[in-house]
Amino acid sequence: MIIHRPAVLLIAWFVLLLHPCVFARVYGGEENASRPRLRDIGVTIGFLPVGKFNAITDVPGVRVGHTTINRGDEIRTGVTAIVPHGGNVFREKVPAAVFVGNGFGKLAGLSQVQELGTIETPIILTSTLNVPEAMAALMEYTLGLPGNEAVRSVNPVVGETNDGYLNNIRLRPVTKEDILDAVQTAREGPVPEGSVGAGRGTQCLGFKGGIGTASRKVETGGGEYTVGVLVQSNFGGTLTVNGAPVGKVLGRRPSLHTDRKGSCMIVLATDAPVDSRPLERMARRAIYAMARTGAIYSNGSGDYAIAFSTHPLLRVSGDGRRIRAVKDLAGSELTPLFLAVQEATEEAILNSIVRAETVCGWKGHCSEAISIERLVEICRNHRATDTQ
Repeated sequence: MIIHRPAVLLIAWFVLLLHPCVFARVYGGEENASRPRLRDIGVTIGFLPVGKFNAITDVPGVRVGHTTINRGDEIRTGVTAIVPHGGNVFREKVPAAVFVGNGFGKLAGLSQVQELGTIETPIILTSTLNVPEAMAALMEYTLGLPGNEAVRSVNPVVGETNDGYLNNIRLRPVTKEDILDAVQTAREGPVPEGSVGAGRGTQCLGFKGGIGTASRKVETGGGEYTVGVLVQSNFGGTLTVNGAPVGKVLGRRPSLHTDRKGSCMIVLATDAPVDSRPLERMARRAIYAMARTGAIYSNGSGDYAIAFSTHPLLRVSGDGRRIRAVKDLAGSELTPLFLAVQEATEEAILNSIVRAETVCGWKGHCSEAISIERLVEICRNHRATDTQ
């Protein structure tokens, strides 16, 4: 059989195009079975019980989707979408709040959330220079939903961290289709973690960072509620795991003269009946919890916590009215939720590191995954594991 040269070139072109090292988009994310979660290696943060999946999706109705983008030797980035509930979020807005730990960032939609105390779109996390594309995609998605035909104003909520060490960020490779796919493939159940979605090109506390999640269950005010946290970790400091000085032992000290390693986006969900003011107080605790993992909140770190409640009786209609009346939790009943936030945030950040695999990208830069063997050894030596 004779194969003409043009046919050979065409076949070679398709092979290169489809090869994951040249171009790859993974919609929905993938489980990283080769890397354990924190609890799999015998490290338990706090004492509150966790939900079924130990993830933000333990909060009823919350869904998460990822689009992971690899292209050639330069592009290591992606998108992560958090969808508050399965209905039309614009027509059934969720009470929400934002707390700014350090404002060196580009959190789109911040001022309206602070002013009105609601979120009316899914939440997108992505790379810094792709925030405008994410905003445009969220607007298109929201305007296209049935029932929104007369809508003339949308407040997209988009958070970011800068993945410019592993990713050629100036190419701005994330497209509207990538963002819409993350939203439309969002699902309940286990959440892929590590170097996926918006965490593909991030670093954290001297190691490869990424997406991490965790949850806690509490009883307060006569009810049982769930708190779930998802993080996009990309900040500096010296890694501490359940009190064990892991980063110090491994010689991973922070650089105090560069802002290259910065930013953390924290998304917090709960089904507790709490409005924007208590949610802001909960969001504060999420930022505080970063310190437990070794964060130094550097000058160039954009550290934000976005909190929302999925309680169906607290949702707000298009004209700004509560859909139904419900009794909010009193201030004296919030302490268990505060503890849940701090435990889940700390564990989510650590899951983002433990689950991440080594990634190499732009200009040959590599971010190394933490050694599980050394991590376990150090935690045992410092009595930070469940069994010594």
